[in-house]
Formats: sequence, structure tokens, C-alpha cells
Amino acid sequence: MNALVRIVIATGMLGVFTGDAIAEDLINARPGGLAVKGYDVVAYFTEERAIEGSEDYEHEWRGIRWRFSTPKHLAVFQDSPESYAPRYGGFCSGGMALGNRAPIDPEAFAVIDGKLYLNFSKAVASEFVANSDDKIEQANANWETMNAGK
Repeated sequence: MNALVRIVIATGMLGVFTGDAIAEDLINARPGGLAVKGYDVVAYFTEERAIEGSEDYEHEWRGIRWRFSTPKHLAVFQDSPESYAPRYGGFCSGGMALGNRAPIDPEAFAVIDGKLYLNFSKAVASEFVANSDDKIEQANANWETMNAGK
């Protein structure tokens, strides 16, 4: 496994979220919806765990509401949202590697080379991380194809 891989995987409620990429890319959320089922995307990087955000610290980006657990995390995200938004428009990374747009469990995640990857479940996340180089290459190609034909 890649030494730069930091992973925290847990089980939790199934959710949908939005993600990283340019504004025209596909998004796994409804307009005005809640990103990452209300989880704080900055916390994945700073706390290395999934933390639910608060409605007191909310920001709208790309037509989606993002929540944060602290005002500092909110400010960090506002300064650089692309750095913290999850990959593949918020769809399951393992599913994207297979060419599918699948929902995610916000507690099944990995931060690999400074990028956030969320998955459908602990099992899918484990498989994604175990083969991260190949899975990321496949997911990147599928994501590009999906966005080209949207």
C-alpha cells in the first residue's frame, strides 16, 4: 500500500455528497442539498476522521450547502474549496473506478496524496485503498468520460 495513504474507514449512514472538479462537472447532490451528508470535509484532513458539521458553520459552494465543525474549518474551506472537496463529484471512488456513479458513506474515506476519496462502504473503501494506484487511474479515466458526455 502507498506509504502516503492515510485511511480511516468506519461504518455509518449512507449519504450523498458533492465534490471536487470544475463547476460544470457532474455532482452527486441536488441543488441546495447538503454536501457529504453534513460532514466537515476539512476535518478529514486535519483530524483524520469523519466529523459531522454544524448548521452554525455552513457555506454554499457550487449551489450546495457545506457544513463544518468549527469556524476555522469553515474559513479554511472558503479560502480553498477545491483543496478539500472530495474527488469524483462526490460519487463513490470505488464505484467510479468501475464506471459507476454510486452514493457514499461519509465515514468510509481515505486521504491519498492530499485528496479525499469517499466510498460506499468499508469493504469498498478497503478494496480501493489496497489497489489505490490502479483504482485512481481507472476512476480518473471514467470520471473524464462521464463528464465529457454529460
